Amino acid sequence: MSSNHAGGTSTLVVTDSSEQHTLLRLSSANGPVYRRIKIAPLRDARSDEIPLIDISGIYSSSFDERKAVATQIHEAATNIGFFYVKNHGISASVMKSAYDSSLEFFRQPDEIKQEVNAELSPCLNGWKPPQTQRINQAESIDVRETFSFRYNPTYDPAVSGNLGAIPAEIRESLVTNEFCWEKTANLPNLKEDIINYWRATLGLARHLTRSFSLALSLPETYLDPKITYPDAGIGLNYYPSIPPSTSGLEEQVSIGSHTDFQLFTILWQDSNGGLQVLNREGEWINAAPIEGTFVINIGDYLQRITNDRYISTVHRARNLSGKERISMPMFFGFNLNETCGVLDSCVDEEHPRNYEPISCKEWVELRVKAMHTTD
Repeated sequence: MSSNHAGGTSTLVVTDSSEQHTLLRLSSANGPVYRRIKIAPLRDARSDEIPLIDISGIYSSSFDERKAVATQIHEAATNIGFFYVKNHGISASVMKSAYDSSLEFFRQPDEIKQEVNAELSPCLNGWKPPQTQRINQAESIDVRETFSFRYNPTYDPAVSGNLGAIPAEIRESLVTNEFCWEKTANLPNLKEDIINYWRATLGLARHLTRSFSLALSLPETYLDPKITYPDAGIGLNYYPSIPPSTSGLEEQVSIGSHTDFQLFTILWQDSNGGLQVLNREGEWINAAPIEGTFVINIGDYLQRITNDRYISTVHRARNLSGKERISMPMFFGFNLNETCGVLDSCVDEEHPRNYEPISCKEWVELRVKAMHTTD
């Protein structure tokens, strides 16, 4: 076996096989972990690898129809941790408006976007410029810029009445300032279009949480009390096209290899593609865009509380399309004040508890600590 090292990965030549691999370093709450990556031509995922699920049944009055969707979600969450959803109840016009407004924002000169730089925000809402993010220390600086904001109960349709009535232990983790909207007032449609998209995906996330409860043999509303003021943030990603690779230089990524923090992510992506998923065989496969769908992927916290039954799958993006690309993920988790251990339905004699309870806030802080830096 021989190896060479560049940019945090090692190419391994396996002597008992014709296959070659790289060793990928990933950050985790407990320090670095490593995955073997097969060197193979990139290909599109097969339908049995990343399934397409019709989730119209989650809105049905029939329990059997809701349970049938949950069963399909359970299979996908167990086998790959990624799946597409169609008939999700969100209008194409909502996604198109958010996409158009995102492009309008990112196409502005940097000196205008600088007004809403997240470093100027008390809660890091806002714009992160190019060359400022490196989500995986073993890979290149991310070739992207982002606009992000965290959950704000002011805009949550499920929250009514006086915000001051929110319990103090919840309120201390909430963001209610208007920095990212005040500093983008020059774009009259941005706030409305992005908030509408956030509200729509927030509603979908709450329905999907009930589907996961059913999938895990829990009462359908079992997890509802944990998502009253959820950790539900939007990250608008702008990916310029990566130029063709030059021999001897570090491979560039639009966003580095990682897993997501919380319960699950709802992702809209444009038609240009670039999302890559690491399958169980250690191959990168394309999660190619399917019009009218979202991509759902399992996060670390959901893997943890399901005792590793569900899979938080490694993924990255490389925009090689020659065109600019937009993706709009909604990252969804429990209220940050909530603490959750392994669910009882995921424990038996053959599968004892792998993890102790941990608060969502502590979990996110652990995961964020080693990320989003170019040092």
